[in-house]
Amino acid sequence: MYGIEHTGIGVYVMNLTDNLVKIDNKNDYTVILRDNYFKRLLLPPNFKKVKGDFRQYSFAEQITLPRLLTKEKPDLVHFPHFNVPIIYKGSYVVTIHDLLMHKKKGLEATTLSPIVYLIKRLGYRAVFDRAVKRPVKIIVPSESVKKELVDYYSLDPDKVLVTYEGVSDLSGGGPISLLLKKYAIETPYFIYTGNAYPHKNLKRLIEATISLNTERKVKAHLVIVSARNFFVKKLEKLIAEMGAGAFVKVLGFLPNKEMGTLYKHSAALTLPSLSEGFGIPGLDAMEVGTLVLASQIPVLKEVYDCHAIYFNPFDFSSIAKAMELALGMEGNEREARISKARDFVKRYSWNKMAKETLQIYESCARLR
Repeated sequence: MYGIEHTGIGVYVMNLTDNLVKIDNKNDYTVILRDNYFKRLLLPPNFKKVKGDFRQYSFAEQITLPRLLTKEKPDLVHFPHFNVPIIYKGSYVVTIHDLLMHKKKGLEATTLSPIVYLIKRLGYRAVFDRAVKRPVKIIVPSESVKKELVDYYSLDPDKVLVTYEGVSDLSGGGPISLLLKKYAIETPYFIYTGNAYPHKNLKRLIEATISLNTERKVKAHLVIVSARNFFVKKLEKLIAEMGAGAFVKVLGFLPNKEMGTLYKHSAALTLPSLSEGFGIPGLDAMEVGTLVLASQIPVLKEVYDCHAIYFNPFDFSSIAKAMELALGMEGNEREARISKARDFVKRYSWNKMAKETLQIYESCARLR
C-alpha cells in the first residue's frame, strides 16, 4: 500500500519506509511492493525489494502474501493495515488506523451490490477480528483509536501502542494568482481535502456554504479537493441537486505544492468528518499557515488541541457559524492563532514516528 494513491494509509507507509531508510542501517528489511513502485523505488543495501503485485483486500492477497512471507522467513512482519492474511502464522505487528468500518454499515458506503457487500463485510470482520487477536503488538495513530480498540475487543492496553503521525512538506507551490486562474477559484474560499466518503459529512459542509452565501449574506466559496472516484461523482450530483454549483467547486488530485499554496491562501481548511483515526490535513494546513475548522470529535480535539476552531458536525448552522467567524477574524488575531498553531505542529514528525516504530520492532523481536 506504498503510494499516495492509497490516500492516508499510503502516506503513512511511504513516510514510515522513507524514514526507516534514514535512521536504520543495522537491521535488514524486506519491502513488498506493487509493480510500479518495485521498479521506481530506490532503497539502500539493507532494504530488499520483493514484488507482490496483487490487490489489497483481495483473495489473491490472502493466499499469495503468506507464501511470499514464508519464503522470506522474516523475524517479524509489520502489516500497515488490518488486512493480515488469515492463514499467516508468523510473528507480526499490525497498524489499525481506525474502526470506521465497524461503525459505518449500509449500502451508502459502498459501490457493491447488496449480496456482494454482505459477503465482503463478513470477510472484512473475519480478517479484522483475527488481525487484532494474534499480533505481538498493535500500533494505532491516536489515543482515541486506542480506547475504541481496547474497549471493543477487551484488549490489554499495554498491547496497543500509540505512534502519532507527521506533517507533510507542502511548501513551494508558487503564486496563488496562477492557481486561482488555473482552477477558476473565486476568493474568499474555504478548502476541504480528502475522500468524499459518506462519513466525511460533506453534505452538511455544502449546506453550511449555501447558508453562508444566502441566509447570512456572506460571500464565500468552497473548494473540495478529492481524487476522482464513484463517491466524487455522487458528490457532484448532490451539489447540482442542492443548487450549490455557484458556491462549490470540486477539483481532482493536486500536487502537494499546489495544495500548500491553496491551503495558505484559504479562509480556512474545513474538516466536517464524523470519524477519523488521526487528521493529517489539519496539521498540514496549520504548518503552511492557515486556520483549521474541525468537527468536535474526540480524535481531532486530541490531535489539534486548542489550535482549531471546533463545530458540531451534525449541525450545518454550527459549521456556517465557524466559517463566518474565520472570515470575520481580525488580521492580528488570525496571525496570532496561525503562529501558535505552527509552533504546535512541530511536535508531530514522521521521523519521530519511525523511531518509535523501530523501537516497537526491536522490542517485539526480543519478546519473540
